[in-house]
Amino acid sequence: MANKEKVIDILDRNQHQIEGLINIKIDIWLDHVLFSGLWWMGLALSIIPWIIWFVFRKRESTDRLLYIAFFTMTISVLLDIVGDQIGLWHYRYHVIPVLPTYFPWDVTLMPLSVMLLLQVKPHVNPWFKAILFALLASYVGEPVFDWLGVYVPVNWRYTYSVPIQIAIYMSAHYLSKRNHFAPLSDKTKKRSNIDL
Repeated sequence: MANKEKVIDILDRNQHQIEGLINIKIDIWLDHVLFSGLWWMGLALSIIPWIIWFVFRKRESTDRLLYIAFFTMTISVLLDIVGDQIGLWHYRYHVIPVLPTYFPWDVTLMPLSVMLLLQVKPHVNPWFKAILFALLASYVGEPVFDWLGVYVPVNWRYTYSVPIQIAIYMSAHYLSKRNHFAPLSDKTKKRSNIDL
């Protein structure tokens, strides 16, 4: 039992150190990042592309495209958190200071790029689109954000991102073709009401 208490104490002290560092990060963000040019750019990249998509989207495919967008967001955020936490890269000029990821990239640019490629010329070979997506994201997107000073690859090369981006696009393409969803029925609703 004493061993468990020691482990709990170590974990709690580590958590307090992390909280202290996050508080310092928030102070730095408030003093130096919030309302800077790169912060405004990040905010604009988080909102404006979604507005444009909403206006020009293929309306009959909205649900399917949003399904793909949420899948892409989830994978992007998870991979970005892992990469940041193990020191492969990090970001500066966060739109939201407590997130270790770059919000505009993971929540806007990645999913909207995937949705756009899925929507435009849907009969083009998906591998061609996946490779195009990966090359643009890895050799255009990442270097631009690196040049701006937002993205800092520490132990990472742009080339490493290519197979990951291909896998993300091909997974999204596969999911976009799924159409086996059971309709919700009254039986399902009654059963779920009983469970509550």
